[in-house]
Order: sequence, then structure tokens, then C-alpha cells
Amino acid sequence: MHRKFWNWARNEDGARTLYFDGPIAEESWLGDEITPKQFKAELLSGEGDITVWINSPGGDVFAANQIYNMLMDYKGHVTVKIDGIAASAASVIAMAGGEVLMSPVSMLMIHNPTTIAIGDTEEMEKAIAMLEEVKESIINAYELKSGLSRARISHLMDAETWMNAHKAIELGFADGILFMEDEAPHGIEVADGMIFSRQAVTNSILRKLPHQEKKIGTSVESLQKRLDLLKP
Repeated sequence: MHRKFWNWARNEDGARTLYFDGPIAEESWLGDEITPKQFKAELLSGEGDITVWINSPGGDVFAANQIYNMLMDYKGHVTVKIDGIAASAASVIAMAGGEVLMSPVSMLMIHNPTTIAIGDTEEMEKAIAMLEEVKESIINAYELKSGLSRARISHLMDAETWMNAHKAIELGFADGILFMEDEAPHGIEVADGMIFSRQAVTNSILRKLPHQEKKIGTSVESLQKRLDLLKP
């Protein structure tokens, strides 16, 4: 039996709550028939509205995509509450919420899918093509929730974009802020939102570093000369 990465709780009023706390599908999902079936069986074991709490750095995108589909297909209303972080694959699951609420101190992060590939150029090309298809599938979920253009979402993913609660609402990824009496309704611009990317932070740090005259690495010209020496 595989260790579950989710937990269900039933409140006194009979309402059900689903918790994702930690990596998504840390041990198994892809190629495993038991785990997806178990999750779906538990989801459909009850009726009515459910609340999904998320505090996860992400994980297996294929698991996240399937969970997203199951939650979207669920007959009851799904409310997602992000109390810490919903990053990477976890942000995909968050998009299944008919209402997405974020803690004032939580963060949501979206980026391009990644993988590890070993093999020749043909295998690398297959991996690239696969990642492109996975990205397009993820954009579908972000687009449906936010209403942003696919090009805008793609750029945000390219930059590995982090959003605080206000910015997530402004961009349409979230609908309101937890613990606030007057939660901002969806579609209304929220001031003081924060958005930053790993790329922007890296570039900012590099600009502040002393200029290095010495280049790191080997030039293409130098590599070509070495290859020529190897030719018979």
C-alpha cells in the first residue's frame, strides 16, 4: 500500500475537507493504477460541498492533472483554501476550485514543467515535445480560471512567477483572501499586489555583482578547434 499524500476529514456538520500538505505524489502515481483509483473512490464516497486546503511545493504534474480533472468533475461545490504555498503542480490542483481563497501570507507559484531525460538527441527531442504538450495542458487550467491570454500565462510560466494573495486575485488565479471580513470579489483590481520571478531576481543580483572580465566556460570556437583535432 502506497503512502497517501492527501487526507480527508469530516466536520461535525458532515461537511468534508481534503488536505494536501506536502509534495504531490511523492512516491507513486504515474503507472500505478491503485493510487488514482483510491483517491477517486474516497472523493466519491460522499456527497455535498468540499473544502480543499493546500500547502504544497508541487510534485508530479500528471497526478496533479488527474486530481484537477476529478475535482472539476465532482458534483458538489469545491472551495480551495491556500494557507501556505501552492506551487508548481499544486497550483494546478488549486485551479479546480469554484472559489479559491488565499491566506494573506500565502504564495502561489507557476512555472514550466520539468523532467529528467537520458539518451541521444532523438530522446531529448521527445522529452522537449512532451514538456511542451504538458505545458499546454497546464495553461488550459490556468486560462479557464484566470481568463488571461495563453501568451500571458506562458510568459508567466517561463519566468517562474510567484504571486502573493493580492496579485493572484488581480490576475484571476484567486478569488479572495482568508480571514478578511471584506474579501475582494473576483474581477475587481486589487492594489498593492506583488509579483516577482526567479529570472528577474537572478538578473537583479547579477547586475549588482562586480563585472567579471574572465569568461566562464568554453567558447564554441574553441570546442570546434578541439573537434577538428580529433578528425582523422
